[in-house]
Amino acid sequence: MTASASAHPNRAGRKRRFGPLGWTLVIVAALIAAFVFATQVYTDWLWFSQLGFGGVFVTETLLKAGVFVVTALLVAVPLWASMSYAVKHAEEPAPAAESPQKAKQQGSDSEEKTSEKPQSARGELQAEAEELLRDMFGQHSFEDSMVKYRRSVERIRKALLLVLPAVLGVLVATTFITQWDTVALFFNYQEFGVKDPEFGLDIGFFVFTLPFLQLLVKLFSVVLVLAGLGGIMMHYFYGGIRVQPGGMGTSSAFRRHIAVLLFLFLLVRAGGFWLDRYTTVQQQSGRWAGAMYTDTNSIIPVKAILAISAVLVAVFFLMAASTHRWRLPLIGTAMLVIVALVAGGVYPWIVQRFQVVPNEQAAQSEFIQRNIDATRYAYGLDKVETTPYDATINTAAGGLSGSSPTIENIRLLDPNVVSSAFAQMQQFRPYYRFDTNLAVDRYSIDKKTQDTVIAARELNPSQTSGESWYNRHVVYTHGYGVIAAYGNQVDPANGNPKFMQSGIKATGVISENYEPRIYFGMSSPQYSIVGGNGDQLELDRPQSADEANSADAKYTFTGSGGPRVDSWLNRLSYAIKFQSSDILLSDAVRDGSQILYERNPMDRVRKAAPYLQVDSKAYPAIVNNRVVWIVDGYTTTNQFPYSQGNTQDSSGSQGRGNSMNYIRNSVKATVDAYDGSVNLYAWDEDDPILKAWRGVFPGTVKSYKDMSAELISHVRYPNDMFSVQRSMLNKYHVTSAHSLYAGDDVWSIPNDPTNDSGRPIPPYYLSLQMPGDKQAHFSLTSSFIPQQSDSNSRNVMYGFLAANGDAGTGKDGERSPDYGKLRLLELPRSSVVPGPGQAQNIFNSDAEVSNQLNLLRRGSSEVINGNMLTLPVAGGILYVQPVYVQSSGDAKYPRLQRVLVSFGDKVGFAPSLEEALNQVFGGSSGAKIDKPTGSNASQPADSSSGTGESKGADATSGSLKQALSDAAKAMQDSDAAMKKGDWAAYGEAQKRLNDALQKAVEIEGKQSSQGGSGASSSPSATPAASASAARPSASASASASRQ
Repeated sequence: MTASASAHPNRAGRKRRFGPLGWTLVIVAALIAAFVFATQVYTDWLWFSQLGFGGVFVTETLLKAGVFVVTALLVAVPLWASMSYAVKHAEEPAPAAESPQKAKQQGSDSEEKTSEKPQSARGELQAEAEELLRDMFGQHSFEDSMVKYRRSVERIRKALLLVLPAVLGVLVATTFITQWDTVALFFNYQEFGVKDPEFGLDIGFFVFTLPFLQLLVKLFSVVLVLAGLGGIMMHYFYGGIRVQPGGMGTSSAFRRHIAVLLFLFLLVRAGGFWLDRYTTVQQQSGRWAGAMYTDTNSIIPVKAILAISAVLVAVFFLMAASTHRWRLPLIGTAMLVIVALVAGGVYPWIVQRFQVVPNEQAAQSEFIQRNIDATRYAYGLDKVETTPYDATINTAAGGLSGSSPTIENIRLLDPNVVSSAFAQMQQFRPYYRFDTNLAVDRYSIDKKTQDTVIAARELNPSQTSGESWYNRHVVYTHGYGVIAAYGNQVDPANGNPKFMQSGIKATGVISENYEPRIYFGMSSPQYSIVGGNGDQLELDRPQSADEANSADAKYTFTGSGGPRVDSWLNRLSYAIKFQSSDILLSDAVRDGSQILYERNPMDRVRKAAPYLQVDSKAYPAIVNNRVVWIVDGYTTTNQFPYSQGNTQDSSGSQGRGNSMNYIRNSVKATVDAYDGSVNLYAWDEDDPILKAWRGVFPGTVKSYKDMSAELISHVRYPNDMFSVQRSMLNKYHVTSAHSLYAGDDVWSIPNDPTNDSGRPIPPYYLSLQMPGDKQAHFSLTSSFIPQQSDSNSRNVMYGFLAANGDAGTGKDGERSPDYGKLRLLELPRSSVVPGPGQAQNIFNSDAEVSNQLNLLRRGSSEVINGNMLTLPVAGGILYVQPVYVQSSGDAKYPRLQRVLVSFGDKVGFAPSLEEALNQVFGGSSGAKIDKPTGSNASQPADSSSGTGESKGADATSGSLKQALSDAAKAMQDSDAAMKKGDWAAYGEAQKRLNDALQKAVEIEGKQSSQGGSGASSSPSATPAASASAARPSASASASASRQ
């Protein structure tokens, strides 16, 4: 062992601990991290390429990389130059007279050197620490301290000049990389063709150009601040700044350096002040968005003055860099600060207090009108057709004779209620499921458009057999089939949905030859391994009852739905991505295998079009014998001048933020449920924001003219956009500044009366013939009531809004000119027409309704109120609400038992819509309602004829009380038989129940006719004639039990 090694055992040991092995571990760790990152990029590339949107991935990646590199260089290079300048112009500190302490210290240093006793590493650190303490407490002169600092910095100077700018450049670039879209839009500028009223500039400047310029101001400000701090630090270390007992001294190089930096910084601030003028028309801080009187008459001029002043002061600093005279720039800086404080704060306050407040309405009127016009344009409210609607509350026989197109399409199935009925009747296996909230669409059946409630039978990953990787990712891979029911019909025998498309083996009037497999849906597994050569591994579907083979069918995916994983590189990459070694090792991954992931339709659209906000709900449709998910995409901005902002969650819309003051339904997207292919169609081809993004990602969005006629026929008016529009109409249904300023005509969306959630009633899809229209259109509707407050709790109708959602014309690539038409029926402010909440109260407080509802609740049954539909018919407002009864037990599901109807203060409550309407409209509503073929609809409640001649009926005493008692006993027997699985006894009890209830209807009808009652404000007593439907029929229940 050498003397050096023995004298420094700690140092030698330390080097051994971080020798070749340590460096090897560091390099290996870095390589692993780099490989993991590379696999993420590689798998993303594979996914986008397979989807056909590889250009989106490349363009977005290059844009992000470009923003990152440019930002990093803009930060690092000036910082490096600033620090290097300080080092290059370092000044040697003048030697100082030796103090006794310094002489003593030098003697000690000399003794240490002559003794040639090397210190340990710990001793070196201790000595350095002691030296630093002496510097801090003034035991050395400043010059000596700086010599030592410089020596310390000099050892790492090259590294410091490279590492510090690089690290700060990377950190700043990481925060700016999210602004890639701002850069992309700037370079793809589009004009709106509309100018702002203050500056006369096209709106495109505020949406595309201004955000980019503000980004540059922010970036250059950061760059100059960091460059200044870095330069000051190096000047301090290298003598450019000297702290002495007599004060602080600076070198001429330092002063010149700082003067140039301040010159540049003030030029940037001048640019910021100038741009601040434009942002005043975008502000949302006051009662109304945009620049008001005070802004235009004080703040905007003051911002211009500050910008000019900043330029002048910047010139003073540039002059000081060469003349070394600092008095003028310092005075200019002080004056600039004073102007910013006084003119930017005090002067606007004076204008507001003494010019605006005394006569606010007159002063603000012009600017409020700007706010109204901009807001209505930005949300598409400028095209709303407003029609006065002096609604009546009076009814007469035959009052609905001219409203048959609306009445016959009234949707009695509530898509938010009947999901469990779909599940009980059409799920078939626990590993399938239906969405909780079903979709509403329409199909042409026998050349007649029919509203439908539709759902996809999707896979339920939480209920697949076993927890093995093989089952979860290889066997259970897809759902099967689409189920659709008539929206306006139920099975009259039991109140169940009447299906037009059903069965595990597809049958129905929509299509029996479509591709039913649902590989991409709302509840698909995280990923599945499908396809490939060899045996069929996937469970396809259970066999239906008419198929001989009882074993579940098997299947192999044959489409192109995901990247291939038949190479070792791809298998390894996806094994890392999903942290699963089974992808790498399992025999199920074979030649030709694909991996399906990112399977939610809305997620796929978001990735294919990252600039879109996506509707909160995708809905399935059978189009050209394929199941496709239709997704609405929105282009939005919060930069539109004078437009009022909307912070609503776009009704659940997800995307890059919910704050907006401009929205367009610019894109209709489809996602194939079998292979996941995504198609984007430009629905609003005139939208400037969409035009800009089509320039960024060329070739990714097709024209709507490429859509088939069948696809266009299933397009709906978008729910989330409609929700935003109706929320803005609460205030902006007015068009005059006086009305908006007064605030005495503000509306609100009524709360949903069917529950206690306190949430607004959702918009409803239904086919509706608006007053003045010649035919019914598939529409999205909402109602309005006065704004609710402590002083005003009136729940009366003020407005009714309908959006025409019929886009199809029967021709490919052609859409109806009436699609998207918004019609607002505006009721008088003296209106006494009940709002939805008041209508619900009328229902609940009606004695006869309450009695019958109590009867329906007997036997542990639950009554569920369906959606409250609002319909402008017969010159007034008609409310229709389906009433469901759900029995207790594990197999419970709701069945339609009654229909509630009200018009004004008159109420109808009957087993069928027709009967309920007749009760309200003088015994005969006049509406023509097509009855289901072969239906055994109940007799009207006011009929004196009966059909229930049976043993059970004959056994009754003829009294209503006895009939209802028999019905209650039969219901109890039905419950008991169903729990035991005794279907023969169950069928017999059902028969007794039907007979007893029919007898009750007969007796009550006779009593009503004897009393001479016609249509009145209360319905005829109709005691649970359909309460039998609270129990499934024997065959249906047996089937449900087998499932």
